[in-house]
Amino acid sequence: MKTRPVKSHLSALAIAATLSVSALALSGTAQAGATFDGVKQKGYVQCGVNLGLYGFSAPDDKGKWSGLDVDMCRAVAAAMFGDAEKVKYTPLSAQQRLPALQSGEIDILARNTTRTLTRDTANGLNFGPTNYFDGQGFMVSAKLGLKSAKQLNGATVCVLPGTTTEQNVSDYFRANKMTFKPVVIEKNEELNKAFFAGRCDALTSDASQLAAIRAAEVQNPNDYVILPELISKEPLSPAVRQGDEEWMNLVTWTFYAMVQAEEKGLTSETVDAAMTSPDPDVKRLLGVTAGNGKALGVEENWAFNVIKQVGNYGQSFERNVGAGSKLKMPRGQNALYTEGGMMYAPPMK
Repeated sequence: MKTRPVKSHLSALAIAATLSVSALALSGTAQAGATFDGVKQKGYVQCGVNLGLYGFSAPDDKGKWSGLDVDMCRAVAAAMFGDAEKVKYTPLSAQQRLPALQSGEIDILARNTTRTLTRDTANGLNFGPTNYFDGQGFMVSAKLGLKSAKQLNGATVCVLPGTTTEQNVSDYFRANKMTFKPVVIEKNEELNKAFFAGRCDALTSDASQLAAIRAAEVQNPNDYVILPELISKEPLSPAVRQGDEEWMNLVTWTFYAMVQAEEKGLTSETVDAAMTSPDPDVKRLLGVTAGNGKALGVEENWAFNVIKQVGNYGQSFERNVGAGSKLKMPRGQNALYTEGGMMYAPPMK
């Protein structure tokens, strides 16, 4: 007789636990679609971008935004709405960018932001695939005659606070038993002005950003040298809030669609003709073989729209930061894996 209440009690606990798990699952599902549904309802993507960084995100004199990160935003809009222009841009400083995403002010952060463990966990963010593999470097005046960052012992260094850059430069000097004097200024424009005015011997940031600053602000780029050492790994990646799994999926696979398009030789100019391709991978990518669109909650021709309106990854790279731009950055690690780089799209099936 004594076993009955115990059995009954255990059964009640089991039922309660099952109901609790079910409630959590339902809650998670509702939360997961919150951003996706919100974006769909308002009819545009709110994208957080740099205040102005040539090659990545910068407005022209008519207010039209362009750059590698801007193309990420446009590609997501093309996937969601079939229209790459359905994007509104929120220019953000380094200090503003994470809070803006965390608070829901923006839907996606595409602003040369490094993926780190802390940002991926304590800051409540999820990062999409890396759209630019970078590393931190130093830029100095050519007049100094420096050939290596190892020659910067005792130098004054201009650095932006609240970034991985600030920690990396301290770690580098400490590891090499060197000293430096930081010149810390919160706004990029003022930091750059301080460097070009001679207030510091070196400016440190991601190598791509240094190249962008030199291309945009210096009359003769040869007057300044980017030293060869890269002192960190900087996987620059778009980010969304944690818990937005449906939205995260769309951001992730939109980028992979651009990479696979390059792998398959599809460009904005050739994608129309590719609709009759016998290649099973191409048919799935372009929605001729249905299924991927339904899985992502969008139209089956989502990837076609991305490629047609924005291009493949190689096209975006070349016009924004590569040979077709003032930066003329080499593909390097950002080349396809078949060409010695790190860009690789998982199977889209």
